[in-house]
Amino acid sequence: MKKSKYCQSCGMPHKKDELGGGTNADGSKNDAFCSHCYQLGEFLNPEIDSAQKMQEFVKDKLIKMGFPCFITGFFTNGIPKLERWKN
Repeated sequence: MKKSKYCQSCGMPHKKDELGGGTNADGSKNDAFCSHCYQLGEFLNPEIDSAQKMQEFVKDKLIKMGFPCFITGFFTNGIPKLERWKN
């Protein structure tokens, strides 16, 4: 996967990731996924196995952070188009 500005699992901007991105199994940085989704070569929440589940998860997180509900829909609208969910 090529480098992207956004996590290819949840859509979070990489510049907002406090750890600077996810990591591969060997500990090297992964340019496709954020540290909230992917560490040491594995997805952190294996129960999130569809774009719809990821959208619900991200919406819940954003609401807890204080974002209005209508904004959460805007931020999560593109999740199904991300590389992880294209299949």
